[in-house]
Amino acid sequence: MKTTVAIVFAVFCASVAFCADKKIVFIAGTPSHGRGEHEYRAGCLLLQKCLAGVPGLHTVVYSNGWPAEAGAFDGADAIVLSMDGGGGHAALKDGHLAQLAPLMSQGVGLACIHWTVEVTKEKGEAEFLQWLGGAYEVDWSVNPTWEANFDKLPEHPMTRGVKPFPMRDEWYFHLRFPPEMKGVTPILSAVAPADTLNRPDGPHSGNPAVRAAVARGEPQIVAWAFERPDGGRGFGFTGGHYHKNFGDGNFRKTVLNGLLWAAKMEVPANGVESAVSEDDLKANLDLKGRKQ
Repeated sequence: MKTTVAIVFAVFCASVAFCADKKIVFIAGTPSHGRGEHEYRAGCLLLQKCLAGVPGLHTVVYSNGWPAEAGAFDGADAIVLSMDGGGGHAALKDGHLAQLAPLMSQGVGLACIHWTVEVTKEKGEAEFLQWLGGAYEVDWSVNPTWEANFDKLPEHPMTRGVKPFPMRDEWYFHLRFPPEMKGVTPILSAVAPADTLNRPDGPHSGNPAVRAAVARGEPQIVAWAFERPDGGRGFGFTGGHYHKNFGDGNFRKTVLNGLLWAAKMEVPANGVESAVSEDDLKANLDLKGRKQ
């Protein structure tokens, strides 16, 4: 009798543990830009490798565009998008926004890395403001390459174990957020220097509003956490243009912590620990015109 009870109890515990597991689905876009830039597939696979030791977490990476499998998002607790944005954004094509909508309403988290935060004002921005809590808006936001100094970090699960750090990247800023920043917590913010606006005004290079904000010395949000009214979570991270930046421990930990948080997982007290070698950074890079 005791043996039977023990077996039943073990099976029950195993089933509970299985049910408690979290799932993060990565979608890596098709090749873009030059070697070492916009390495969507390599970046997602690297983040997946770094998360491999997190107990109770299962990750899946779909490469080279939106997954065709009908059940690709089954059981997902968070979806990570890393792909081209703007008018070519895969989420804006083939009914994919409609595919995401019921998942978001069920509390599935959404994380967007770099260009993926840019949709269009006509299509996608309203949804991203509801799901992600922020978006890049043409003729409002800008995309310069600059060294941001993150010398002050807020107290938040995403910043656990992260120390202040500088990083040169194509950090987008002057983004569009919900009214009164409701639900938004800035994670990485920095004062943008004047030379971030040394290009003429244009859809991505400058406009009177952003020039005034930079002249006032306003800290610019380049990564954020968003808590939806329905309990879902969003994580926006505008860095990641340069794949090599994932070799920086603080940069990488911010992203890894953010992914766990978006999936409603407990972030370790010192953040997600990981180690990345030069070989890791070179692994899975897109060919981008090179011969095999």
